Amino acid sequence: MEGEKMAKVKVRYAPSPTGPLHIGGARSALFNWLYARNMGGTMLVRIEDTDLERSSREAEEMILASLRWLGIDWDEGVGVGGPNGPYRQQERLHLYRPYVEQLLQNGHAYECYCSEEELEAERQELLGRGELPRYLGRCRNLSQKDREAYCAAGRKPVIRFRVPENRQLVVDDLVRGRVEFDSNGIGDFIIVKSDGFPTYNFAVVLDDALMGITHIIRGEEHLSNTPRQLLIYEALGFPLPQFAHVSLILGEDRSKMSKRHGATSVLQYREQGYLPEALVNFLALLGWSPEGEREIYSLAELTKLFSLERVAKSPAVFNLEKLNWMNAYYIKQTPVAELTQLCIPHLLAAGLLETEPAGNRLLWLQQAVASVQEKMEYAAQAPELLQIYFGETVELDPADEEAGKVLALETSPAVISALAQKAEAYPDWDSETVRRVLKEIGKELGVKGRALFMAARIAASGRSHGPDLNVLLTLLGPRVVRTRALAVLRQL
Repeated sequence: MEGEKMAKVKVRYAPSPTGPLHIGGARSALFNWLYARNMGGTMLVRIEDTDLERSSREAEEMILASLRWLGIDWDEGVGVGGPNGPYRQQERLHLYRPYVEQLLQNGHAYECYCSEEELEAERQELLGRGELPRYLGRCRNLSQKDREAYCAAGRKPVIRFRVPENRQLVVDDLVRGRVEFDSNGIGDFIIVKSDGFPTYNFAVVLDDALMGITHIIRGEEHLSNTPRQLLIYEALGFPLPQFAHVSLILGEDRSKMSKRHGATSVLQYREQGYLPEALVNFLALLGWSPEGEREIYSLAELTKLFSLERVAKSPAVFNLEKLNWMNAYYIKQTPVAELTQLCIPHLLAAGLLETEPAGNRLLWLQQAVASVQEKMEYAAQAPELLQIYFGETVELDPADEEAGKVLALETSPAVISALAQKAEAYPDWDSETVRRVLKEIGKELGVKGRALFMAARIAASGRSHGPDLNVLLTLLGPRVVRTRALAVLRQL
């Protein structure tokens, strides 16, 4: 371990800017960040934007904003700079060309003029024979005359890597152990497209090598790319990095994570009012487990404990219920003023607030939020939890059996009527006044316990359950309590 630390670990996260940062990508970025910070190394972020049709600067900004929101920073790369730029692939094309020429000259690559129709016919033939589709090398040994004829016919070549035959390619993966690949099953693959843009497998090797990346920590779906990349490293004489392929994230039904399992992007969770500390804690435990039974860890603790040795080979299961439990824990630790600010956009969107609250109205809202803080799992639940504080009147819920039982008590109409009358006497009231009013009603009517307090709760909210009764009545104020109580009386 000490030797590894002295080697100065350098990792990277290299997203394609084709959409927001998804959960799988966020977990990969986090694992890279945790490993770099744990090992005293360097974190680099670059952008793989050679997919011209789907890449956008807007998506890039969404990804970078998501990383920052999660608390993932980087020492080198896009937006930060450094000695190995530029950090967007579209800006690095001139750096790739000399290596293409090197591979062509030493015979590790060649020009291929096959048409889409010819390739598809070859693919169908292989499938018909029950074989894995691959390029069989039709253009491997073209003569100069053949090349000239193809060019004269207007065909634009791609450049393919010449895969050696009968080789066992070995990856000593830091997560999966020894993984072997047969070169005969790969086929000569494209490294430069006909438009001159490099393919992923070629550009990623050049970028990693030229930027001095020592450890490549990425999703298991990239494992099948690794033998092609090993061949490019070897052909160009670059030192090999160490690979660590992290297991897939599955939905609770153990199928590939998708929208039907809930939100799939980090921004969606942010918009729903999840806290970055909770999402980081949750993501860290998707496929990695520290010793012991604890599940709540700060970012500092995760950084200290993280190691690739404890990353699991088996797929991780995304459990939304567990994320909600974890987020609820962090919400309970959040200062009420801060939590209120997270709730306000949702209350505005739901129409419960018309404008941003300020002054006494903001202080009132903070008290209301505090009263439901224990029940909240994420801020988007604020309208549902706080609905009880908004509106002049209430409707009794026929499905609330407990409320029905209380309202059926002989004393309930008198309690509700007395509450309306008492409230009329006050322009405003505080918690102590509310306590005194309830005590007076109980004494005057000879009721107590459930018959008193539950009836008062239903009078004020139409429900049998909710925030602390004293807090509820205090925050509603005497005018709204009276109006609601009279409305309930009319429904009896």
